[in-house]
Amino acid sequence: MEFQIDTEAILQHIREGKALGGKDGALAPLIKQLTEAALQAEIESHLTQDLQKNRKNGFSSKTMKSEVGNFELDVPRDRTGRFEPQIVKKNQTHMSDQIEQKILSLYALGNSYSQIVDLIEEIYGVGFSKATISAVTDKILPMLQEWRVRPLEELYPFIFLDAIHYKVKDEGKYISKAFYTVLGVKTDGKKEILGLYLGESEGAKFWLQVLTDLQNRGVKDILIASVDGLKGFPEAINSVFPNTEVQLCIVHQIRNSLRFIGSINQKQFASELKAVYQAFTKEEAENELDKLEEKWGKKYPIVFQSWRNKWDNLSLYFQYPEDIRNDVKRRR
Repeated sequence: MEFQIDTEAILQHIREGKALGGKDGALAPLIKQLTEAALQAEIESHLTQDLQKNRKNGFSSKTMKSEVGNFELDVPRDRTGRFEPQIVKKNQTHMSDQIEQKILSLYALGNSYSQIVDLIEEIYGVGFSKATISAVTDKILPMLQEWRVRPLEELYPFIFLDAIHYKVKDEGKYISKAFYTVLGVKTDGKKEILGLYLGESEGAKFWLQVLTDLQNRGVKDILIASVDGLKGFPEAINSVFPNTEVQLCIVHQIRNSLRFIGSINQKQFASELKAVYQAFTKEEAENELDKLEEKWGKKYPIVFQSWRNKWDNLSLYFQYPEDIRNDVKRRR
């Protein structure tokens, strides 16, 4: 099949677009979808326990503010006005970071019923009705499964991978885990979360499972994958999508480099490093890297060893138009 890529639409979308997380990010619709489903389960549970003649009475809408973006939330109402929503209170207009992370992590938990129930109980807190917890779980489980296996586009010009860290209860103890968001930019320039994956351990085997899932859901090709130096990813993607180019995140590389620079020299080094990644051509960037190494290489050899070892994947963006370069350099 021949793919037609609307490059101008993609560039325009990137010019206007926002980050994966942060204000107006691509994760906000997922928060909205799951929150509204939970509210529906709440009011249905409430109505089954209401002895008076009561029923649903439409919705009220309010703007919710969150770290992943603002969104309009439709809150169900009942005829008598006795329904008190719990996941989002009546006068609440801001989602806490912890609730956001837990809602998003539901998308990454796979089909583990017990883990999903545990997480929903954490969201609602101690003492909340078991019947309502069960109703919420039963309401969102089919939606989660449908979202995880939904068909995808055949071609994504760009995908970006990010890690989100959160605390999860495991055998009575809270441990830190990461789940990974895969954001795709479609041929019309629109962004879509392709999947959220719980990362038990980073490595080629884990990424092979993620990429095979994307392939099984219909993805045939990815032009550019931008990642934050995720271990094992380049090897995995080349085995599933051999024509995909892997661009390592420049911001991630800069931050890692500065960790090895003495505090007294960090500001000057960071300023001089700009000549490398802001160069107009790859050849110019390589010349600037040579100059920088000549000045600082003896003092900080590990920094330049890292840039040299990763240069092929750090410098891919020089072959693309300026708009795409800028997006790759700043994307997190």
